[in-house]
Amino acid sequence: MCFSATASFVTAGVTGVIGVAALIRAREPAALPMAAVPLVFAAQQALEGLLWLTLPVAPDSPETGTLSLVFLLFAYVIWPVYAPLAALSIEPSPMRRRLIGACLLVGLATAGYLLAGLLSYSHSALIEGGHIVYDREVDQPDGILPPYLLATAGALALSSWPAVRALAGVIAVGYLVALVLYWNAFVSVWCFFAAAASMLILAHFQHVRAAAGAGAREA
Repeated sequence: MCFSATASFVTAGVTGVIGVAALIRAREPAALPMAAVPLVFAAQQALEGLLWLTLPVAPDSPETGTLSLVFLLFAYVIWPVYAPLAALSIEPSPMRRRLIGACLLVGLATAGYLLAGLLSYSHSALIEGGHIVYDREVDQPDGILPPYLLATAGALALSSWPAVRALAGVIAVGYLVALVLYWNAFVSVWCFFAAAASMLILAHFQHVRAAAGAGAREA
């Protein structure tokens, strides 16, 4: 995250607990990818917490390089695919499923492009201005941002479920704030906004569980 190791580890702990609670409330196997979203965020935030600890003492070490690469794999490769998959897994509407499926195809193409870049060029991280800044020999082109946002927030915005659409709104706002105010540390700051929205996933599964319980009582 963009402040400190403590903040990253606390965020990881909180989102991890939220993820476990969401998994407990998930009633069907198909819902597990969405319920596990907070756990994926927790792992990513824990990685950045480790970076906060290693960068001051060993900025050029193999451990730092590995942590940077794995964090960027989460941000650049996993999320453009995982977000639309999670939305698709709980979507009941055939029309919306087709649209989310199109977002998934965009996400696969975006993730493939970004993965090729990650594996082709060197990368590093440094602490700058109170944030972790991820650096690469070659910057990503501006044109990659719209398909990335479509695959992540766009797929969630197409959901039939209100809480999932609200999650998309939070992610999109965080994306814009990080883009405008924290361009150098965009990846780190945006991922924090997204992790902070994990409570909405728990709210979704709590609502589904409560609705199912009410329906059973009426029957």
